[in-house]
Amino acid sequence: MPTPGRDTIRYGGNTSCYELRIGGEIIVIDAGSGINQLGSALLDEFGANPISLILLNTHTHWDHIQGFPFFIPAYMKNNRIRVIGRNPVPDSLESIFKTQMDGNHCFPVSLETLPSTVSFEHLNPHGQPEFDLGSLKFATCPTNHPGGCLGYSFHTPKGKVVFLSDHETDGPDENVILEFIQDAYILIADTQYTDAEFASRRGWGHGCSSSVISLALRADIKNLYLTHHDPSHTDHFMDGMLAEARSMVPASSPLKVFAAIEREKVLL
Repeated sequence: MPTPGRDTIRYGGNTSCYELRIGGEIIVIDAGSGINQLGSALLDEFGANPISLILLNTHTHWDHIQGFPFFIPAYMKNNRIRVIGRNPVPDSLESIFKTQMDGNHCFPVSLETLPSTVSFEHLNPHGQPEFDLGSLKFATCPTNHPGGCLGYSFHTPKGKVVFLSDHETDGPDENVILEFIQDAYILIADTQYTDAEFASRRGWGHGCSSSVISLALRADIKNLYLTHHDPSHTDHFMDGMLAEARSMVPASSPLKVFAAIEREKVLL
């Protein structure tokens, strides 16, 4: 759930939304409540000019789609939004996005009445793990999360960037995950829990500090960003969690550890 307020003002209190600029493409990962501020930033940048973007969905749990009805570019006629993600059978991406905008359930404006062009496409991560969308090339990998979820890996001219959320480490396919993230310049990884919290939350589908650090060290990651902050974690708590995570990295390792900060810009 979103937790804006004085206790989360530094790290941020919105749910998941990330923007990447790769090869002239605008890629957005997930449509949590943070996509509202992203929409405003895009309008400031593009003004009345058309916006075309790809919205990659990791999975359709509420905290990863709840912001879409508040994404202002979707209400502008000449904009195009391609929503791409796993097939959440027995439903579909389109049906789930429609349900949260059915006029009665959660939002008064229906998806069909949006002036922009919104399309939906399903990925098949098992049959085709790598995808080519014009100048954008990316790979996917199923993560260890109830109901299913996808991780995304981007090979850019400046290095490999991997988004790994939601994922509970030490699952049955951890060697697959290890290969998927190997040698990433930036790994943005679900580290929702401390080790103490994780002890009572196994099976919830989220990572913990020691396992994520261990995974990053084994995969020769250069920069690790801890993300998917727990809604109960204040800025003060996150400071301590980050310090603890950094203490787990051997002095001889080149791995650098950060905690994701809302509206932070990282340049490769």
